[in-house]
Amino acid sequence: MSALKLNYQITGEGKPLVIIHGLFGMLQNWGAQTKALSEEYQVITVDLRNHGRSPHSDDVSYPAMAADVRQLIADLGFEKVDLLGHSMGGKVAMQLACEPDTPIERLILADIAPVDYPNHHSDVFAGLQAVDLATLKSRGEADKIMAEHIDDASVRAFLLTNLYKNEGQFAWRINLKALVEHYDEISCAPAMQQPYEGPTLFIKGGDSHYILPKYQDAVLKWFPNAGYKVMPNVGHWLHAEKPDLFTSLVRRFLQG
Repeated sequence: MSALKLNYQITGEGKPLVIIHGLFGMLQNWGAQTKALSEEYQVITVDLRNHGRSPHSDDVSYPAMAADVRQLIADLGFEKVDLLGHSMGGKVAMQLACEPDTPIERLILADIAPVDYPNHHSDVFAGLQAVDLATLKSRGEADKIMAEHIDDASVRAFLLTNLYKNEGQFAWRINLKALVEHYDEISCAPAMQQPYEGPTLFIKGGDSHYILPKYQDAVLKWFPNAGYKVMPNVGHWLHAEKPDLFTSLVRRFLQG
């Protein structure tokens, strides 16, 4: 499997902590955590393939995405790192953790479980595909078009961080075509090979349905040393809704 060279950013000094964003995200989404944790850690934020400023590919499988991250860790000269992944990025982290010779020392999984999920994103894809980039005049126009499919203004604002101008014409940083065509692979469980025995923390958004009691057997099968924290009154984007509390939980676990 040929790994892609990912875009990344390093902030701070100390023990390496790699942070992986979720679907439609990018490394800039983690500014609050990067700023806070870089006081104690060397924080490496990453754009996954088909996201941010990283290369595009039709292969969106979890082994492929994990191979990219593994290659980056090796290229940076780290034997072991702590790893934090949110949502789809959490599944990438699970994949890498549950492979032989994993470079992960401590693992944090934000609002995601090692299971297949139903389609949560049909409205998002409809909104993104409704935007005609060739004729689009402004971000405001894109927001109005997407609002016909996506009610939540905060979700639209998050998605619109992917919109940029390329030689005078609007474009998406995400590889929308690949994400649409291969969404089934993204929504499925990672192709894990063996349980990860290292320290693991699952952080759940109290109002989110991404981690449910029925997933407990799958969690403990693959992560027998897993701990569990719930952040009350937040949804799936728990790190953005209550950044101070989220960062506190991360810091406490890493120092444990």
